[in-house]
Amino acid sequence: MTLLITVFAAVISTAVWYKNAGESQMMTGVLCFIYWGASLMWLVDAVAEYIKAGADYFSPKPAEMLNDAFLGLSAVALGLVIWIVILLIKDPKGAVKAALFKKKK
Repeated sequence: MTLLITVFAAVISTAVWYKNAGESQMMTGVLCFIYWGASLMWLVDAVAEYIKAGADYFSPKPAEMLNDAFLGLSAVALGLVIWIVILLIKDPKGAVKAALFKKKK
C-alpha cells in the first residue's frame, strides 16, 4: 500500500508539474522529486520483502494493509509539509516577505 500510495502521489504531482512547466513558481518539481524518491524507496523495500517472504508477500493481513496505508498517507503528508517549508523559505512570489515586512500606517 505504501508503494501504491506514493506512486499515485508521484504521478499526480508530475502531471501538475508538467501541465505548469515553465510558468509555475510553486516549485512542483521539488514535490515530484520527493514523491518519486519515496516511491523508489518503497519499491526497493517491496523487492526486499518479496525476496524474504516469497509468494506470501501478495497475501497480507488486513491489519498489515491498514498499517501500510497509514504509513503511505503519512509519507505523502510529510512530503507536502517538506514542500511547503521549502516553498515558504524560498518564497518565489514574495508573499511571505511582504507579509513580514508590511509597513503599518
